[in-house]
Amino acid sequence: MSIVKISPNISLIDGFDSGLEYRTGTYVLHEEKVTLLESGPSPSVPHVLNGLRELQIDPKDVAYIIVTHIHLDHAGGAGLLLEHCPNATLVVHPRGARHLIDPSRLIIGAKAVYNEQFDEFFHPIIPVSEERILIKKDQETLKIGSHSTLSFFDTPGHSAHHFCIYDENTKGIFSGDTLGVHYKLLEKEGYHLVLPSTSPSQFDPDAMLQSINRIEQLDVQAIYFGHYGASFQPSLVFSQLRQWLPVFVSTGESVFEHQNNTKKLRESLLHLVQKDLDDHNIPRNHPVYEHINLDLHICSLGIIDYLQKNNSKL
Repeated sequence: MSIVKISPNISLIDGFDSGLEYRTGTYVLHEEKVTLLESGPSPSVPHVLNGLRELQIDPKDVAYIIVTHIHLDHAGGAGLLLEHCPNATLVVHPRGARHLIDPSRLIIGAKAVYNEQFDEFFHPIIPVSEERILIKKDQETLKIGSHSTLSFFDTPGHSAHHFCIYDENTKGIFSGDTLGVHYKLLEKEGYHLVLPSTSPSQFDPDAMLQSINRIEQLDVQAIYFGHYGASFQPSLVFSQLRQWLPVFVSTGESVFEHQNNTKKLRESLLHLVQKDLDDHNIPRNHPVYEHINLDLHICSLGIIDYLQKNNSKL
């Protein structure tokens, strides 16, 4: 299914990021001021527009497009989507706005990670005019309906330009990547798995843990992941993140000390995740591994980058 109803006022459109189902989605808040959470990358924009049509929403009626952070899988399509939503304002973290106005550094950074796959995953990246951007700082709010207000919380760790958005109506948090990746493909197997997202170049495990603690204090009853879908088991999400985050970092430290090799770290992390999935009877040919392999490659790059920066300070 390309559209899922999360709650009476929230739908989720699958953007088929990287050509994969249940990879990255755009949330639709059906309020007086129609609001989208995450544009996704540019190749996802046609899927978002098709989803809006299916939901009988005219793109001209979209008031806000919010991006949790400016990594291209979340915000790379913002400029293109804004062209189709002429009355929408883009809401972004204070540290992210200038990079959407001039995305040249974002493009350089993403090309360094994705190499020859960059165009397939992200092209085109269209600059956003400054007049169409609304910056929201920590604990500021946005009223999108007479009975609907969103609150913004600065949540670094995955990146320094990341906020999470709290929806008072559902007591839910739109978590972007701060609370990791939720592998929705495992739901039908009866297994709930969340792994931390440690991508380059601003991963900071201490800041991530502080952000997790902060979100946990908000009386969260639902977590709306950028990758992917909703979890209504927040305590399980927090416990899985606290379980896996130190494992990711300590494994990275061991590899960094002996080999300093991203490929070796990815293999080591995959071995640990495979063991966990084996223990829960998930076959190794399960389609979730296509997601996990991609994620662990990016996570390994981020962990090695973090350790190299820390080592250079010594």
